[in-house]
Amino acid sequence: MTETLAEFSAAAPAGSKSEQAYQAVKARIVEGTYTPGYRLVLGAIAKDLGFSVVPVREAIRRLEAEGLVTFERNVGATVAGIDPTEYLYTMQTLSIVEGAATALSAPLIDAVAIARARAVNEQMRECLDHFDPVRFTQLNQEFHSVLFEHCPNPHILDLVHRGWNRLAALRSSTFRFVPGRARDSVDEHEALLKLIESGADADAIEKAARLHRSATLDAYLAQAKTI
Repeated sequence: MTETLAEFSAAAPAGSKSEQAYQAVKARIVEGTYTPGYRLVLGAIAKDLGFSVVPVREAIRRLEAEGLVTFERNVGATVAGIDPTEYLYTMQTLSIVEGAATALSAPLIDAVAIARARAVNEQMRECLDHFDPVRFTQLNQEFHSVLFEHCPNPHILDLVHRGWNRLAALRSSTFRFVPGRARDSVDEHEALLKLIESGADADAIEKAARLHRSATLDAYLAQAKTI
C-alpha cells in the first residue's frame, strides 16, 4: 500500500473517527507497514488522519486489547512483537476451537457457501505462481471465515475470533516465513470442503480442521529451528 493514512480513512466506510482510526492502524500492522516494535506516536497518526488524538487513543487501546499493541514505560504504544511461545500457544488453541467451530458449522454450510469457499481457494491457488503472502493471508482468512462463521455456539466463535486477532500481526509474515506451506494449505482446504460436502461426521471434520492448523504451526516451528 502506498496511500497515506488520511487517504485510507477517506476510503473507509462511514463510521466514527475511532473506528476509522482503528481500521487504518490495524491494516498497517497486519500488512507489515508497522512492524513489531514500531512506535505508534499518537500525535503523528492523528495528524495523518486529520483527527484529534482522542479517537486515535481509543483505537490504540482497542488494538491493545486484541494483543496487537503493547504499552511500554517511557516508550508508549508500540506494535506487539512476535513471541514464539505466544505464537505456539495461540496456534495450539486456535487449532482446537476453530476445529470445533468448523465441525459445528458443517451441517449449516449450504452449497452456496461451499461454492464461495471453493472460489476463494482457487484465488489462493492462483497466488501460488507469483506468491503474495499478504494477499494469500487475506484470502486464507476469508476461506476459513466461510467455514466457521456458521458456528451456532457464540462462545466458541468468540474464541476463534480472539485467536485470529492475536495472530493478525503475524499473519502476513507466516506464509512469507514458510512459503512452501502455502501449496499444501490450498490442497488441504479442498480436502476439507469435500469432507463437508460428503456429510462426513463431526469428528472427521474437526480432526481435519485441527490437523490443517497444526501443520502450519509445525512448519513454522521447523523453520524457526534452522534460523
